[in-house]
Amino acid sequence: MEGGAQVAAALSLPPDLLPWITYAALGVFVGFFSGLLGIGGGSMIVPVLGLTFVAFGFSPDQVLHLSLGTSLAAMIIATASATRAHHRLGAVRWDLVKRLAPGIAIAGLASGVIARALPLAFLKVFFLCFMGYVAYQIIFGLKPRPGSALPGPAATAAVGFAIGGLSALAGVGGAMLSVPFMLYCGVPFKGAIGTSAAISFVVSVAGAIGFMAAGFGEAGLPAGSLGYVYLPAFIGISLTSIFLAPLGAKAAHGMPVDKLKKVFALFLVVLAAKLAYSL
Repeated sequence: MEGGAQVAAALSLPPDLLPWITYAALGVFVGFFSGLLGIGGGSMIVPVLGLTFVAFGFSPDQVLHLSLGTSLAAMIIATASATRAHHRLGAVRWDLVKRLAPGIAIAGLASGVIARALPLAFLKVFFLCFMGYVAYQIIFGLKPRPGSALPGPAATAAVGFAIGGLSALAGVGGAMLSVPFMLYCGVPFKGAIGTSAAISFVVSVAGAIGFMAAGFGEAGLPAGSLGYVYLPAFIGISLTSIFLAPLGAKAAHGMPVDKLKKVFALFLVVLAAKLAYSL
């Protein structure tokens, strides 16, 4: 934490207070822009949080793992709130959630162990590729045409396993994977969005538990870590983002959101590349 102490001294702040202020400010940023642009919080949390961890002097070998695990934990409250809101509107296909959830849960719980076992170089490349896919989806607004009915229970569980594993390894909720799948299977757009919120909740809970367990007892983790979840960042981001997301959603009315999304998507890719280079 030497980097954090130097920053605190430069700003004339108590060293113990700076991290909390920083993570609360990140929550403001993440919450507002996720509400404004409709972009999943995880895709913003991981690169921004990772660069913050680098600035605070965390071990480069642990920065990405801590960023992924903390991002998943920080999404739990937001995705639970979103699921509740969509459920009230009757927009959650709980039958589909139940079919996808077993695979998602298994993959999410295993994601932390997999991330720890993978070489850091491979994990960086995977994260960059996933962020590139997210940016591509946002910029071009791709929506598959309905092409098939929902597969059987076993195949749906396998799809859930893929969604849960890939999403948790990228520290995101999985809407960029689950929504296209549901649209392709003929689920109406509003139902796909509402159901993806519930799916993201399952991903975030299972993934956070998986990363906590995988990092438990690892030497060199910063104080305040619960495995690969850094609690000060989790608390700070969670407390502020949940209040700023509705404000961002209100601000979206009357603004050129589509253009802002494209610019912001490129910004996220630049941040992700910067993080990978920093590590």
